[in-house]
Amino acid sequence: MDRVRWGDGADFMVRVQGPVLLLCGVVVGFGLAVVGPLSGPLNAEDSVNQGLADHRNGIWNSITYVWSFLGSTEAIVGVCLVVFAGVLWHSRDWRLAVVPAMAIVLQLGLYLTVTALIHRERPSVERMDALPPLSSYPSGHVGASTALYLALILIASRVERVGVRWTIIGICATVPLLVGVSRLYRGVHHISDIIVGMLCGAGCALLAHGWYRHRMHAATLRARSEP
Repeated sequence: MDRVRWGDGADFMVRVQGPVLLLCGVVVGFGLAVVGPLSGPLNAEDSVNQGLADHRNGIWNSITYVWSFLGSTEAIVGVCLVVFAGVLWHSRDWRLAVVPAMAIVLQLGLYLTVTALIHRERPSVERMDALPPLSSYPSGHVGASTALYLALILIASRVERVGVRWTIIGICATVPLLVGVSRLYRGVHHISDIIVGMLCGAGCALLAHGWYRHRMHAATLRARSEP
């Protein structure tokens, strides 16, 4: 197992932290428009939440509760720990193993920053979950699940067995979608909150995996240069 190098931290600052700050600025900027000049046109989003609320029933209430739980802190952290242990055991590559955790932490920092600056009201329907009324933008559940499961998709692309690889990719691609639908159904987010949450999570996962790829490229060049 390769040791931690100075370049790991330097690359993180340049290739991950810097772009995340830029992404945060874009998301905050769009959020200011959402609660400002776009607030009127985006009121039309409530019709989607209202339509789903009008067709709630006990079965779907239970199903969406489970789907929503998949994006909760408990579920995200639990899956991440299992994946970290499994990838580290199988590959002996700590950098690859930390990619999902890095993506989640980046997304969390982004989410906390944006929600502290942007205070958007939740949809005007009965909410099925007890949450702060002015923290609708963006969806933290969707952002976290997208960050985790896209990171897993990127890792799964290395699996040699085709059937196993595509099974993992299919499951991981489905989970964030289920989380997003559940958050709409349960009346806690607008469609735009879901979309921005997915973009935030995807950006964090891609940056985390990009950091890993660059570190592996640097290791390859270092190995070639050594006598």
